[in-house]
Formats: sequence, C-alpha cells, structure tokens
Amino acid sequence: MRLTAIVAGIAMILSDLRDYLRNKHRATLNELVIHFQMDADALRGMLGKWISKGKVRQLPASNAACGSSCCQCDPLLMEIYEWVDEG
Repeated sequence: MRLTAIVAGIAMILSDLRDYLRNKHRATLNELVIHFQMDADALRGMLGKWISKGKVRQLPASNAACGSSCCQCDPLLMEIYEWVDEG
C-alpha cells in the first residue's frame, strides 16, 4: 500500500509540475524549487520525464539573464525550463 501511495504522489507532482509550466510557460529551477518546496535534483528528474515526452525543454544557459559575464550567478537561476506542448 505504501508503494502505491508513493507512486500516486509522484504522479500528482508530475501533473502539478505540468500545470505550473503550462500556466507560466517558462520557469527557472529556483522558481520550481520554491513553489514545490522540493530538492532541485528531484525536480530535475521529474522535468526529465516531461523532456523525454517532448513536452518541456531546457533552455540554454545564458549570462544574459543578469547582464553580466562574471559567471557567479546562482546556477538554479540560470537553469530555465519551458513548456513546449500546447495540448
């Protein structure tokens, strides 16, 4: 029974992640960490599921986000995901 509850929880979080990205269209990993109160690596795994289905893509990292070239920005702010499926 416990495994069933875990699987149901993961499915719920995946659908919540889908809904969040559909509504916002783009989000940094940091925004997702704050919103879902989850570890960044756990979210990356879930995002990977949506990426493999062609629904989400990770945008290339760019220093343009802050306008500097110092490379000292928080990596969580530079990791941007975008919902690409309209359906």
